[in-house]
Amino acid sequence: MKIRVATYNIHKGVSYRSQPRVHALRQAIEAFHADLIFLQEVQGQHDRIEARYGEEHHGHRHWPKKAQHEFFAGESHQSVYGLNAQYDHGHHGNALLSKYPIARWTNTDISDHAYESRGILHSVVESEGRLVHCYVIHLGLFERSRVRQVDLLVEAVRSSAPDGEPVIIAGDFNDWRNTLTAKLQSALNVREVFDEIEHGHPVGDLVRTLARRKAAQRPARTFPAALPFFRLDRIYVRGFEVESAEVLHGPLWAKLSDHAPIVANLKLVS
Repeated sequence: MKIRVATYNIHKGVSYRSQPRVHALRQAIEAFHADLIFLQEVQGQHDRIEARYGEEHHGHRHWPKKAQHEFFAGESHQSVYGLNAQYDHGHHGNALLSKYPIARWTNTDISDHAYESRGILHSVVESEGRLVHCYVIHLGLFERSRVRQVDLLVEAVRSSAPDGEPVIIAGDFNDWRNTLTAKLQSALNVREVFDEIEHGHPVGDLVRTLARRKAAQRPARTFPAALPFFRLDRIYVRGFEVESAEVLHGPLWAKLSDHAPIVANLKLVS
C-alpha cells in the first residue's frame, strides 16, 4: 500500500503582512494530492479576522465561516483538530486531514510553560485493513522545552502505537540544530524521510561502513519559505519505505506561509 503524506505549518492562514490566504492555501493543499496531511497553526476560530474579512465581496468570502481544518478538508478528506492555544478572540492548534477513515483520535497537552501552548494530535487511520498511527506535532521555540516535549512524544507513541504497527510523526519541530532525531530514532525506531532518501543508496552505505562513519542526518530546509535555510519541519516514519520526498518552496509558497511544506511518498512494509 502506498501513502502520500504532507506536513505544513500554515501560519494561521494569513501572510506575514496579516493578509488572509485561506483560499489560496486550500488550493495549495489540494495540489499536494496527499492522502494524509499534517497541519500546524490551524485556526479553529478567529473572531477578529472573521469580523474584518468575513463579509462577502462580489460573492466571495475572504475568510470562511468554517473552521480551517474543515474548510481545507472539503469533500475529499476527513479532518480532526487538536486545540492547543485559546484566547479571547479564538484558538488554534494542529489538524490532520485524511482520505482514510479516522478510527479514533486524542489530543494531548505538552505545553512546557505558560507562554507557549503545544499539543500532540494522535489519530489512528484505517486503510486496506491496516491501522496507521499519525502524530501531528508542533514543538516549542526553546530547546529545553523541546527536549522535554520529545520525551512526552516518545512516551505517547510507546503507549499508543504497539510494536509492529506503522507510525508517521510529522510537523514543525523547531529543531534547527537537529538535536532530536537521534533520540527519536533510538527510542521509537523511526527514520526521517530525507535521511532515508539521501542515505539509502547501497554504495554510499558501503563506503560509510568501510570508513566506520555514520551517515549525516540532514533534514530538509523549510524556513523561511521564500529562501529556506533552517531545518524545522520533519516527517518521521516507522514501518514504511520512503520512495520520495521533496520541499515545495519559492515565491508562490512564500506568499502563503512562512514555512515551506514537505511532501513524501511512502510504501507500507507488509
